[in-house]
Amino acid sequence: MTTRLNPYLNFSGEAKQAMEFYQQVLGGSLTLNTYGGSGAGAPPGYADKIMHGMLETPSGFTLMGADTPPGMEHTPGNNFAVSLSGDDAEELRGYWSKLSDSSTVSVPLEKQMWGDVFGMCTDGFGITWMVNISERQG
Repeated sequence: MTTRLNPYLNFSGEAKQAMEFYQQVLGGSLTLNTYGGSGAGAPPGYADKIMHGMLETPSGFTLMGADTPPGMEHTPGNNFAVSLSGDDAEELRGYWSKLSDSSTVSVPLEKQMWGDVFGMCTDGFGITWMVNISERQG
């Protein structure tokens, strides 16, 4: 897998409907994972909410999205991030090192409940970055 850069949209409970709409518009394959299906126990009221959604289109677009998790504020207009993801740990850790150096880190880059290494930070320009490192397949 190559490293990809794509938008990551945050919603206030309507991620499923929004991602299904974008699939109708753009086509492609949509994967939706709920908080309840994560195996870690869903926060109250979140069992059917989307923890992570990914739309991959025939044109090569990737769009990710989720319902804002408990404890995080949903602010329309600022409800997006830029996601860097892939399985090249060295490359992605290099990006994380540079991005997080002068940023506010909200989630340290570390192993998460879904099995990947993930971190999130907001740079000095107010842009939120998410880095997700998956294990190489094969």
